[in-house]
Amino acid sequence: MNSDYDAIVVGARCAGSPTAMLLAQHGYHVLVVDRATFPSDTVSTLVIHAPGVAALQRWGLLDAVRTTGCPPLERYTFDFGPVVITGTQHPCDGISTAYAPRRTVLDKILLDAAAQAGADVREGFTIEDTLVEDGAVVGIRGHGRDGRPLTERARVVIGADGRGSVVARSVGVQRYHQKPVLQLAFYTYWSGLPVDGLVTIIRGDRALAAIPTNDDLTLVLVGCPHAQVGDFRRDVESSYQAALNRAPEFARRVRAATREERIIAGGVPNFFRKPFGPGWVLVGDAGYTKDPVTAQGITDAFCGAEQCVTALDDVFQGRRSFEEAMGEYQQRRDLYALPNYELTTQLATLEPPPPELQQLLGAIQGKQDAMDAFLSVIAGTLSPPAFFDPNNVAKLLGAAA
Repeated sequence: MNSDYDAIVVGARCAGSPTAMLLAQHGYHVLVVDRATFPSDTVSTLVIHAPGVAALQRWGLLDAVRTTGCPPLERYTFDFGPVVITGTQHPCDGISTAYAPRRTVLDKILLDAAAQAGADVREGFTIEDTLVEDGAVVGIRGHGRDGRPLTERARVVIGADGRGSVVARSVGVQRYHQKPVLQLAFYTYWSGLPVDGLVTIIRGDRALAAIPTNDDLTLVLVGCPHAQVGDFRRDVESSYQAALNRAPEFARRVRAATREERIIAGGVPNFFRKPFGPGWVLVGDAGYTKDPVTAQGITDAFCGAEQCVTALDDVFQGRRSFEEAMGEYQQRRDLYALPNYELTTQLATLEPPPPELQQLLGAIQGKQDAMDAFLSVIAGTLSPPAFFDPNNVAKLLGAAA
């Protein structure tokens, strides 16, 4: 039994590895575990918007992502059919570029950085439960690849293990602001399909997205409303192609490309969890999950890791109590996340935009500053309340008139 850890991080992907790295850089003794081994893949939209790219730059990891051959995404396009909005997200720390690295690439870079910072790393480790004493979490129970039971102790256990978090389940934390699975996205990769930045096409109740990534591949996904998933799955290949055919020019380009991998599906429920309690903390999708239609998950995970570590450093250094520091962590997360959550879940229904939004989109088409502002809402560099403020909306509509 090792009782020397300041923190055990459960989950070593986009939330867990940065959390472990940053804590280790502060001089804390950290263990990070994951049942996966790396490099390995996971279902993802891949996109890191500008705030996440800025985090990579702060951490000294942006060059590592660039040198993998992952192309920069300078341009965003939302094609609603009658209206096409295209432009560039507002900068964050001077960065207005996005990247979309394969998770086999990104997650390995992040985990290696945690190890280089001094964190102990255990891949292929399955956590079975948290260790609880006197009502507080004090460690984890699990086993490595050899099946031998292991118990590790720490001052705090951090669940970065996704929406199905074992840590969250073990402490019985409740969800709030819940919404069901709204859509499923069907993903695959194509070669010979260059696209200009991040492209999203909405046609009726189908959403298409094309995202350039490593190895000259483009991720092409099709979103289907959850109520129609049964019909879609009866013949996934035909359903996927039929969705592409709603955008004939794009479908023609896809048919001329080469599909490199099988089609896989992913969909998530939408919820918040209280992200802390006696001896435990949640970060990333373990604490807050929303539909991937705005592709904000990786960026949220990076920003959440930084906020979590700032709060824990205050606790470990005795500057604030655990309740005070982590309560502020939750408040800051929810204040920022909830408007994006509501916009994302509205878009994820794949229902026609409300008439007011249709009118606004029509008004800003072709006006570069306004289009950049709308795309910045999608990217998370401009808050929805700022863009949809009645005074701003009236200004945009008035300018169009």
